[in-house]
Amino acid sequence: MTEASTHPGGAAPAPSGGRPVPPDGFQTFLQVLVNTAVANVTTSFLWFALTFWIYVETRNVIATGVIGASYMLFVSVFSMLFGTLVDRFRKKAVMTWATLAALAVFVLDAMFFLAVGEERIGDLSLPWFWIFAVVMLAGSVVEQLRGIALSTTVTLLVPEGRRANANGLVGTVQGVAMLVTSVFSGLSVGFLGMGWTLLIGIAALALTLVHLVPLRLPEERPAGAGPGASWVDVRGGWLAVRAVPGLLALILFTSLNNLFGGVAMAVMDPYGIDMFGVQGWGFWFAVASTGFIAGGAVVAKRGVGGNPIRTILLVAVALGAAGAFSTVREWGWLYVLGVWLFMALVPAAEAAEQTVVQRVVPFERQGRVFGFAMTFEAAAAPVTALFVAPLAELWVIPYMRTGEGVRQWEWLLGTGDARGIALVLLIGGLGCAALALAAFLAPQYRRLSARYQAAVDEVAAEEAAETGTREKVPA
Repeated sequence: MTEASTHPGGAAPAPSGGRPVPPDGFQTFLQVLVNTAVANVTTSFLWFALTFWIYVETRNVIATGVIGASYMLFVSVFSMLFGTLVDRFRKKAVMTWATLAALAVFVLDAMFFLAVGEERIGDLSLPWFWIFAVVMLAGSVVEQLRGIALSTTVTLLVPEGRRANANGLVGTVQGVAMLVTSVFSGLSVGFLGMGWTLLIGIAALALTLVHLVPLRLPEERPAGAGPGASWVDVRGGWLAVRAVPGLLALILFTSLNNLFGGVAMAVMDPYGIDMFGVQGWGFWFAVASTGFIAGGAVVAKRGVGGNPIRTILLVAVALGAAGAFSTVREWGWLYVLGVWLFMALVPAAEAAEQTVVQRVVPFERQGRVFGFAMTFEAAAAPVTALFVAPLAELWVIPYMRTGEGVRQWEWLLGTGDARGIALVLLIGGLGCAALALAAFLAPQYRRLSARYQAAVDEVAAEEAAETGTREKVPA
């Protein structure tokens, strides 16, 4: 019998809002957060470097779009497995084995790179680049297992009233990581080449493992999954999502950001590299990444508001608008400002979703719910990226370089060498904003908002009852 079947009708046990946490849990969470951030910096450092390097070598938008889309597609495919592993094993064990696996894969890829040679790997007409990219992708995807585990450690270690703030800290740290990653990836590829970049990344990931192994997490051994349970517990994740009215809609609402993220994945880096060069774009992307820090800091201080579901949709509207208008003129400051706003809004959407799940889903099932959500949300980006990248490379960009294309769109997009990419971002951003506005009218929005408020009221009533009981006890 699977865990999901122990509850009649697939209903979930009580939400995890009032779950007790250890007295020093928040300090332990901070250590886990920093360790995971450094590990993710390493993964992103190598992945950004691969994207920068291949575009510099080929100037091919399809290559960068396929790389980014493949990464998100792999995340989508493996997220349910990752969520099941997080629920079945202790969180520290999951993090440790994920880091070991990623480290082993990156070492193998570095050996392959050195054996084949940088010049031959950079030739897209040969199979070596795609082998190299897929192996690196595998290591990067395995490291994403730690992200799901980190989300559940918030429930494990952080008091309920501070979880939204903790989720904001996650966004702040991710912003710092992105800033460091973009600067060093651009500089490393520009000045050292891909070989030294691989060695630097491997050394940094090994250091995170050294820090993680002695770290202690106060956690109980998870209950056994039962005989015949699947390692990829799609049914358990589906039942846990369906047990909360409107939770599936929350996942779809959050996926709106990723739909536009797929557009950005295909063309954002090529646009920046064309405008600033690889080293310059690495620097300016780091400047724009401070938006991630600012957005995460605001969430860490103020939370995500009384209705996180509304926050998610408002962020999607603003995010689409920022992306749409960041390239209406080929001005460097305008593009950096647009990317900054994009980055500043993302932490609020992610923290809002995590806060809702951590409140309304039982701790024992949160790994599968986060995995289920990541499956859908990660799939949205590659779908749009794989559609947009060839469309941009083969039709939109060439058309916008013709006299007819310039005359037709000059009134809106001005002139410049990258007006094709500008048109792609404009249409994608406006589409994202329109879908988010339409979602406010959906009945699922009102249903999930009511369910979340009910969970808030339930926790408040429990805390009031506990406070009243303590006051009645004589000193």
